[in-house]
Amino acid sequence: MKHSHSIKRQRKARKRRIKIARKKLVERQRSIEQRLRHTAEDRDEPMFRARNIQYELSDRAHAICYGGLGLMHALARQCGLIDAIDRHVELLKFHFPYHESDHVLNIAYNALTDGRCLEDLELKRNDEAYLDALNAKRIPDPTTAGDFCRRFETDAQIAALQRAIDEARRNVWARQPDEFFEQATLDMDGHMVETTGECKEGMDISFKNQWGYHPLLVSLAETGEPLRIVNRPGNRPSHEGAAAACDELVTLLREAGFRHILFRGDTDYSQTAHLDRWDTGGIVFHFGYDAAGNLKKIADELPKSRWKRLKRPPRHTVKTKPRGQRHRVKERVVVAREFQNKVLESEDVAEFAYSPTACDKTYRMIVVRKNLSVEKGERVLFDDLQYSFYITNDRDSTAAQVVFSNNRRCQQENVIEQLKNGPRAFRAPLDNLHSNGAYMLMASLAWTLKAWSALWLPETGRWRERHRAEKHKLLRIEFRTFVNTLMRVPCQIVKTGRRIVYRVLAWNDSQPVFWRLADVLRC
Repeated sequence: MKHSHSIKRQRKARKRRIKIARKKLVERQRSIEQRLRHTAEDRDEPMFRARNIQYELSDRAHAICYGGLGLMHALARQCGLIDAIDRHVELLKFHFPYHESDHVLNIAYNALTDGRCLEDLELKRNDEAYLDALNAKRIPDPTTAGDFCRRFETDAQIAALQRAIDEARRNVWARQPDEFFEQATLDMDGHMVETTGECKEGMDISFKNQWGYHPLLVSLAETGEPLRIVNRPGNRPSHEGAAAACDELVTLLREAGFRHILFRGDTDYSQTAHLDRWDTGGIVFHFGYDAAGNLKKIADELPKSRWKRLKRPPRHTVKTKPRGQRHRVKERVVVAREFQNKVLESEDVAEFAYSPTACDKTYRMIVVRKNLSVEKGERVLFDDLQYSFYITNDRDSTAAQVVFSNNRRCQQENVIEQLKNGPRAFRAPLDNLHSNGAYMLMASLAWTLKAWSALWLPETGRWRERHRAEKHKLLRIEFRTFVNTLMRVPCQIVKTGRRIVYRVLAWNDSQPVFWRLADVLRC
């Protein structure tokens, strides 16, 4: 009985706190809206009129500008990431004083709080409010963080860290509605991480004469999560290791409950030696295919009745009324200076059956014919045809749908760009192949936590559609926007009893989502 009364009191206190917080949010929103409301007025002095500015040093109160850090740490704990890392990753014989999870999250949190390199850890190490926010006596310095990365000496050790992240990932996925598990789309691509270092073991020179590493990225298109990052020397082909990584992920996805799995990649990833095996295993694939001479000959010989005009859907849906198109400045310059210019007149699509040399089965070969007009200035020189080929075992989708699916794979380029310039995961700050691969994986965890924070939000209740829209928006926003709106929230850090209180000091228009996530994590 005492226990049930205690639970009831806790629920009432929680409801009271939520009610007070919502009231304060409404008041702060109303206040900022009143200040931003434009009024026509003739001012006698500039708007920036602060004078007599003074600074004082606080005696007891501590504040942090990244109040969203508490949400990320609570998320990492509740999804089981911290425990999973300490169970799977065994690199330290003694914990004096740090555990493996401390090192991994130290690098991830550095990226989430606008850290641009390992050296920025020194600033956070000397920030007492940052330490109090994590209830940490101290955090690893840059040298210690780099030494931990160098302890990854084999692929098996990196795979152990990846298994820990996968375990937490499955816990996050388990909270999703049933429609989430309808299909998982795996996009694969490589990215060149260039470096000017001369003593980094494992780096090599690419065909573009760039020195560095060439990591493979396999991501989940529906959420943008980087599922695998495999570091490789710079001279390795783009598709190397992709089949093994995808086979490993198939097991993860099926155990998680996904009903259909789709592989997508450009022409480098049409790995014909694996197509029969994937088709037998129920995997659907949409791959680009090299425009070889024999395929062009088949396309040229296709009868006219096999070709259909390819109509691409509009990029954006006009919600109000269409606006007039602006002049194409580049096009005008090319025409005025009489450069050779290829103008797309139309596109046609067709298909035929094709069996690659390494396959025993026959698949659909989709071909897109681009009808081009080669011009110079105002004169038309001649007409030209270009072919793009796509191979697939998808028997249900139309040829146009397969083409559009391959085009949507380009969204992974945005994920690569975010990982490169957001958490700066695609960097090589260390001295060898494995340590840099481990660093890429740990830094990319910042982007993964951003995705998990969106997936952790429920979609139930009377505001289900609005909550779903907020969840989708949070899932798709850029990393910099996420840091500026949900991480960079000024908070006073108060340690009282057994609690660490983040007292929010400022308001922004993303705080309804911020408080909803805080409420879910507190439950």
